[in-house]
Amino acid sequence: MDRPRLVGPQRLPKYDQSVEDRRILKAEEHPERLHVKRIADEFFQGFETVAKIAKPAVTIFGSARVREDHPAYKAAVETGKLFAGAGFTVVTGGGPGVMEAANRGAREGGGLSVGFNIELPHEQDSNAYLDVSLTFRHFYARKTMFVKAAEGFVIFPGGFGTLDEFFEALTLIQTGKVLNFPVVLYDSEYWKGLLDWIRDPLLAQGMISPDDLELLVVTNEPAEAVATVVAGYERRLADIPTAPAKADAQ
Repeated sequence: MDRPRLVGPQRLPKYDQSVEDRRILKAEEHPERLHVKRIADEFFQGFETVAKIAKPAVTIFGSARVREDHPAYKAAVETGKLFAGAGFTVVTGGGPGVMEAANRGAREGGGLSVGFNIELPHEQDSNAYLDVSLTFRHFYARKTMFVKAAEGFVIFPGGFGTLDEFFEALTLIQTGKVLNFPVVLYDSEYWKGLLDWIRDPLLAQGMISPDDLELLVVTNEPAEAVATVVAGYERRLADIPTAPAKADAQ
């Protein structure tokens, strides 16, 4: 599959802003317009790819740095395999570590394995267990596909990128952009410090609401992670409403 190849942001000379605004609006092939078109093409290719993925699907996140002997790697393999057995496509960031493990489990379980990779300065290579692979230039296009493709997230131990996906999912649920979308944190001990911080100071100081904590499921069992996402998918099929209590991200 062809990968999107987009140019990065361009620096232009300074102009009188009112004159420059009119020029941009009138121009047909101005650099900004070309850049927006290329971003749109990347989104379109992502949407086309997602449309071809067998449904239902789950997106699994976690560190790219863990190796095969790490507990998170082993658990992700098992989780991917169980999702495949439940008829789910497994989507990851397409790289090594937990991503590779989840794709590997899906492949070994006879399911469809998908990777949405990202071009990075240090070049994150795609893992060897992908049936469908697409590499993005822009994080925001890639992140949109993670949500669009999935019925829920399972989040293994990871770093900043994993946390980014975690909090974005919570914000989308909290604001009602997605419904019946389970977010499962795997490894209670790893996430304990973060969850304690969410309770105090966030909840204690009124920065979030008590029901926001209900958005999370924490487990140490791959089978429970799978069952949680499957149950959310079944609720959505049954059209049981799960309306947000508020529509503002706090």
